[in-house]
Amino acid sequence: MANPMLLRMDSVMEEWNELDGEFKELQKHHQEYLDKIKEVKKLQDKCTGMISKHRYRLKKINDSLQHPQNLSEADAKNHRNIKEQIGARKQQFRSMEEFLPHKNGIYLSIILGQVNVSLLSKVDRLNYKQNYENFKLVLNIITFILSCILLISPFKFRMVDAAYHFLFVWYYCTLTIREHILKVNGSKIKGWWMVHHFITTLAAGIFLVWPEGVTYWSFRDQFVVFCTYLSVVQVVMFYYQTGILYRLRALGLRNDMDITLEGFHSWMFRGFSFLLPFLFIGYAFQFYNAYTLYLLMFTPEWTEWQVPFLSGIFFILGSGNLLTTLAVVKNRYASSFKDFFSRNQYRLDMSKAKET
Repeated sequence: MANPMLLRMDSVMEEWNELDGEFKELQKHHQEYLDKIKEVKKLQDKCTGMISKHRYRLKKINDSLQHPQNLSEADAKNHRNIKEQIGARKQQFRSMEEFLPHKNGIYLSIILGQVNVSLLSKVDRLNYKQNYENFKLVLNIITFILSCILLISPFKFRMVDAAYHFLFVWYYCTLTIREHILKVNGSKIKGWWMVHHFITTLAAGIFLVWPEGVTYWSFRDQFVVFCTYLSVVQVVMFYYQTGILYRLRALGLRNDMDITLEGFHSWMFRGFSFLLPFLFIGYAFQFYNAYTLYLLMFTPEWTEWQVPFLSGIFFILGSGNLLTTLAVVKNRYASSFKDFFSRNQYRLDMSKAKET
């Protein structure tokens, strides 16, 4: 009768030998992977260097073409062609650089050091962008729920409010880091909205350290109402912006890495301008917060430095948001009027040509 232990060992040895063969194949593929990484790194450095050199030489050629004088017809045609090709070549460089490593900006260098945050795969970029969008949506919904609970609850504790304010500090700190990573990877985020998030992070931190007192409780409910309104508007804007960006990307009018933002942008005129009044109400609310805090400075109970600082911050935020949005609206309508008059002039020229 065969020994069961020997049968089991034979089976184990057979499986081990099979696994050992697979492990050797794994080692081979892993070494190939490491070799490819080195090869890719060399190609990245080579492409980056060639682009820099090419860009430098293009600049010298472009500088030499700045002040043409006494050109023949053939030379003038060549001059125009080269200028056009230089513009096209610069655009090609930008397209190439989207898939090459980028240096971190000052903010990311301070936070992360020189860690490479460039996502070279288009799929990875889109996944990271979608994760960013989902993060904003979920946090805005959580903020709305917590704000409603704080408003309807008959109990008010400073420790609970501190956790509420800490959520904002963490949210906006995380948001600024993610936005800078997205910017490295091709997202075009306008300057004011990034500065806006830095200022908001500062405001959340000041709220967090604002000690309990008469002035805090006098302003607390108004601030929570403001946060409730803001979270509702941002959730609505998220869904509308997502739909509009999807259609514009399908038409080739927007970049795949464009993201939803709090403010108003020129591309939002396509079916999104009805939300402008709600944005202006939010900006007015920020000015009202600044005014309320300003009045608190004249009450006998005021002793905290947080009151004037927060008043100034709300005024800066309201002013920046309002001026940025008005500039977008002004530029959009100016562009629309220019296109309108250009089309009318074209029709007029065509009718004159037919008459002659």
